[in-house]
Amino acid sequence: MIKMNLAGMTDHTLLKPEASEKDIVALCHEAQQHKFTTVCVNPIHVQMAAKLLHGTGIGVAAVVGFPLGATYTEVKVQEVFMIKAHGGKEVDMVMNIGWAKSGNWEAVEQDISKVVEAAHGCGLIVKVIIETSLLTENEKKSVAEIVKRSGADYIKTSTGFAGGGATVEDVRNLKSWVGENVKVKASGGIRTREFALELVEAGAERLGTSAVLV
Repeated sequence: MIKMNLAGMTDHTLLKPEASEKDIVALCHEAQQHKFTTVCVNPIHVQMAAKLLHGTGIGVAAVVGFPLGATYTEVKVQEVFMIKAHGGKEVDMVMNIGWAKSGNWEAVEQDISKVVEAAHGCGLIVKVIIETSLLTENEKKSVAEIVKRSGADYIKTSTGFAGGGATVEDVRNLKSWVGENVKVKASGGIRTREFALELVEAGAERLGTSAVLV
């Protein structure tokens, strides 16, 4: 196995609906202790996390349209603006999975592109969550091509809320489809350092996990 600092490429994540303010404080403390690249939280916690992490060099990422992706595009865009206003640096948006399953690729592309445009317009990094466990191989490839055209910074495997997570095969395939201009974030079910390293070796350049991978 390769040796590397996984913390420096990890979004330390807490998205459970029951997460309390005390839990967010603990998350941010762990992020500082282990020097994670960001914390990833629900939008309502962005302002608090940004204040706690101010001056540390650790960013705050927040989810958009989470966890189903079945929100109006205009609402997703407004979430982006609110996240920016409260100190967020990155957004992880969920694409409209139902549209993808319906083969409504034009609507999927418009949804993603408008959110990417809004995020980049206010200086935010944007990751597109495609929920690989719910898609066929052909659907994954079609979505990857859309994400590539959108100019998004990352394509992300999973929310972790749909009964499946990152796999080595998905990461390897997504990287081959999106090419060099889009990075891959692996998320969902990453609980050991060994598995995280396998995902990195397959092409992941960012990891999302609630575990501390020491």
